[in-house]
Amino acid sequence: MAKNVLLTGGAGFIGKYLTEVLIAGGFSVSVLSRSDRKNTPLITYYKWDLKSNFIEEEAVLKADYIIHLAGEGIVEKRWTEKRKKAILESRTKPIELIYSVLKNNNKILDAFVSASAAGIYGADTSEEICLEDSAPANDFLGITCQKWESTVDTINALGIRTVKIRTGIVLGRDEGFLKKITPSFKAGFGSVIGSGKQYIPWIHVEDLCQIYAKALIDAEMNGPYNATITDNTTNAKLSGILAHLYGYKIWLPKIPAFVIKLILGEMSVAVLEGKRVSSEKIQKAGYEFQFTDIEIALSNSLS
Repeated sequence: MAKNVLLTGGAGFIGKYLTEVLIAGGFSVSVLSRSDRKNTPLITYYKWDLKSNFIEEEAVLKADYIIHLAGEGIVEKRWTEKRKKAILESRTKPIELIYSVLKNNNKILDAFVSASAAGIYGADTSEEICLEDSAPANDFLGITCQKWESTVDTINALGIRTVKIRTGIVLGRDEGFLKKITPSFKAGFGSVIGSGKQYIPWIHVEDLCQIYAKALIDAEMNGPYNATITDNTTNAKLSGILAHLYGYKIWLPKIPAFVIKLILGEMSVAVLEGKRVSSEKIQKAGYEFQFTDIEIALSNSLS
């Protein structure tokens, strides 16, 4: 019988790609959903509601593995205090709900794999290359990721192998980061943001999904892993490549940082700053990236 993987956030950009990868890999897939969805021959849907702390326990009890992807978008809305709370709780509450089912039923999973983010290293541009044991930051993104990962540790305390995938900017067709920025480039009005020197730790969605699949079955994988390409891509480099792929050179001046700050408020640090992040640990674990060249990755994502 096929091993079952339960996904939170299965209907999102990464979740949809990952579902296909898991099914192709011979897993059966279950997805937690807030809305009623009809089961398909390949996917079983279960209801949950974080506001009322409801979850169909069968989803958890049936699972051999759980992958936690759910979470409000970091750059969807301005960071009001209410929005910050929603960003954090949308990541931690699902884990708390799953933890209660596991604990109350003495259920042991083969593994619990959770998304995390390269934001744990902070939103400031420096020459430091961040490793998994680098000190976390004390800004909003850093603190959010620390609390997120601490909640994952409660699953580990049950005797379940846990893996945390610290993700950078994810590139893929039609969704995610590129969906937000490509319209201006496609129209010929793309430009560099701020200084352009901020690093963009990126990964192609196909690589990210394969890393999640590896984390399920590789019993040697434990703890945090950076899921990014270490190639020193900056905003200026990425912007220039995007413009080139659409057939022109950037002709507009850089968008000043103060304009971005006026528009986005505190959230502006997410686009004006960026770290270099090392992928050495996941490579030592045996993962070989399919996409390591930013131009090839962008070209694939736009085709």
